[in-house]
Amino acid sequence: MSDGHIAYFAEKGVASLVVTNPRRMNAMTLGMWSSVPALVARAMDDSSVRVIVVSGAGDKAFCAGADISEFGDQRTGEEAVRAYDEAVSLATRALAEAEKPVLALIRGLAFGGGLALALSCDLRIAATTARFRIPAARLGLGYAYESVEALVARIGLGPASDLLLTARIVDGAEAERLGLLTKAWAPGIFEDKASACIGLIAQNAPLTLRALKKSLMETQKPHGQRDRAGAERLIEACFRSADYLEGQASFLEKRTPAFRGL
Repeated sequence: MSDGHIAYFAEKGVASLVVTNPRRMNAMTLGMWSSVPALVARAMDDSSVRVIVVSGAGDKAFCAGADISEFGDQRTGEEAVRAYDEAVSLATRALAEAEKPVLALIRGLAFGGGLALALSCDLRIAATTARFRIPAARLGLGYAYESVEALVARIGLGPASDLLLTARIVDGAEAERLGLLTKAWAPGIFEDKASACIGLIAQNAPLTLRALKKSLMETQKPHGQRDRAGAERLIEACFRSADYLEGQASFLEKRTPAFRGL
């Protein structure tokens, strides 16, 4: 049995969720999937956190997908399969619906459920040497409709069909061209570029980030289901905030703004 877990720590405006299961290439156990919503809620409750970063322990894997070694006990039988898939769905939904920006920092491979985890994030950055694959067709398992839907929404029907039906591996450079990644950098500059990208988000105004995240989420819904009024309320709150005044003052004084989320 695996002893994997998701480590959590927060500093300098960044909440880090680190997928940690090195013996299994950071594969996700049922317990790990089940822990994600509470960890996201913890980041939401921390007023100092401005961005959530999901990564994998070490440099070999972001996440190799679900931990197949426990399927015999945890994912056999209709009821067990349903419970397992619900845990995965709740985890990915918690990331996708988080009120703060969520970024996947990908080193090494992201396969199957690991790629689904990354696709739940707003942004995905990786080294060009990272590898991506959806091996469901090679394993004989059913790939969740919700995950297929998310993949098609990100990269389109044609590229999604290619990845799903062939189960082939693509590197970071191709993943960027396909739209799986927001940005991919060469290994020699990846760490610096990734830190700079995360820093740019973390230094921005929290209330504006929240309003932007809400608006972005609503644009993905059918027109009749969009909560435009809720988005507008968050936008109006930005203009009433002390941070709005701080943004103006820092611009005039040519200094870095000191936003407080107030």
